[in-house]
Amino acid sequence: MESVSKPNGNGGAHPSPPAPDSSGEHTVGFIDLGTNSVRLLLVRINPNHSYTVLAEQKETVRLGEGEFRRNTLQPDAMRRAGLVCARFAEIARLRGASEVLAVATSATREAENRAAFVRHLRRVAGIDVRVISGKEEARLIYLGVASGANIGGRQTLFIDVGGGSTEVIVGDQQQYRFVDSLKLGAIRLSSMFFRSGDSGPVSATRYGRIQRYIRTRSVRTLERLRQFTIEQTIVSSGTAMNLAEIAMRNEHKRGLVKGDVLSRAQLREVVELLCSLPLDRRREVPGINPERADIIIAGAAILESLMQELDLSEVGVSERGLREGLPIDYLSRSDNAHLFEQTSFRERSVLELGQRCGFDEPHARHIVRLAWGLFDSAREAGLHSFGEWERELLEHACLLHDVGAFVSYTNHRTHSYYVIRNADLLGFDQTEISIIAAVALFHHKAFPRLKHPEFAELDKRSRQIVRVLCTFLRIAESLDRSHLQSVSQVRLRAGDKKSIVLEITPTRDCHLELWEVRNHERAFEKVFGRKLSIRVLEPTPAVQTA
Repeated sequence: MESVSKPNGNGGAHPSPPAPDSSGEHTVGFIDLGTNSVRLLLVRINPNHSYTVLAEQKETVRLGEGEFRRNTLQPDAMRRAGLVCARFAEIARLRGASEVLAVATSATREAENRAAFVRHLRRVAGIDVRVISGKEEARLIYLGVASGANIGGRQTLFIDVGGGSTEVIVGDQQQYRFVDSLKLGAIRLSSMFFRSGDSGPVSATRYGRIQRYIRTRSVRTLERLRQFTIEQTIVSSGTAMNLAEIAMRNEHKRGLVKGDVLSRAQLREVVELLCSLPLDRRREVPGINPERADIIIAGAAILESLMQELDLSEVGVSERGLREGLPIDYLSRSDNAHLFEQTSFRERSVLELGQRCGFDEPHARHIVRLAWGLFDSAREAGLHSFGEWERELLEHACLLHDVGAFVSYTNHRTHSYYVIRNADLLGFDQTEISIIAAVALFHHKAFPRLKHPEFAELDKRSRQIVRVLCTFLRIAESLDRSHLQSVSQVRLRAGDKKSIVLEITPTRDCHLELWEVRNHERAFEKVFGRKLSIRVLEPTPAVQTA
């Protein structure tokens, strides 16, 4: 088994450039120079060690076109890649990027003329390209995909089907346990099994030959992967996304949405459809990217072969990849990497959204502390049986409950709901985002009822979670109505069988907060079936000193 490596480190096996200084706010451009496409990600690095995406660009350049037969990058392909890299570098610099960092993958690393190509890019684009190994490519893909999914401790297989290679990784949210790179890619196999100008349907015999080659070249990696207990699989890359898009349009008559999975049966139907058509009609298949029509069958053969050999019934689909892993790797190597390691992908995503919306972070964090005090003490008092997952969702809802004020303070609860639902928070699934948004929506005024469509769309368990969490947020928000942190601690204690005592420890006069809390007594009784009484304690010596 591979040695365990942290997701935000180099695992001791992959050399990286010197550690960047990311202590202040600055802009960085990242370029992923792949076998099929060139991608740009422009981000602002924030002082708190999160980052904000400013721009994304992608161009298909087919750098690996005609290369794999002779291991030489072709002049036209090099020229196309150089022009795109020059344009992307110019975009980044015009947007204020202090650095433009670029990596090149399979097509470049296998080319005998790669040194000449790197010099060409330095001359025409003014960038120094780092040519990375297959395993380093896999590590960066893992960083990019894992940071955008809610994986937790589940052992996950990651598969990225590229133009020149396919990367496979096994790991959970925090670390990877196995990485490998296979010399199997959509462009590579297309150049091997299809002649130039070969535009007819693809016979079952030819498709079978492609699959046999894939199984032969991946046999050792497959043996290693079978040693792991895989709990879920996530596939990435443009090929995988396009196959899933075709499947959704073929079966459900709609486009691919976040949370969709691609089953092996669906993939088989897509393969049969694509193979039955000549190239010109293949380009017209609903959902297909016409630029991939000539290479997508080889890419599908890679994914289908791996699913068959590993007995995978379905795979999740991610639009993230190596490009998204680059800023995470950058932050993990910076002078303040310890700040990055202390926060999760999910927390950084939430804080980034809050900062974009100009939230009052001290107030929001104080609300988290008060709400946690209510959540934990309510569990001890037997009012609920929720665990760490619900506690974390409460934290994120508290941090984001006021972000809608960025749009307008009037009706800011509704704005908060809309912003959270549409912010594409990384590492969260749609159920979690819906719960967080609903808790923020109902943190003041109207209490959630089935007549509210935002509440009615949730499943039964999610509705119960929202009712409980929004009650804690409503009370916590009331206890810091002035944003002066007039209350330092709060907890719920069991009274008699019909009542619960809310104990409040103030730092100063808190009559305004007490008046506000009493507005929630009826909602509390409705949720928990107990009357709420309030007891104000004496300030502690530590609070008085402060």
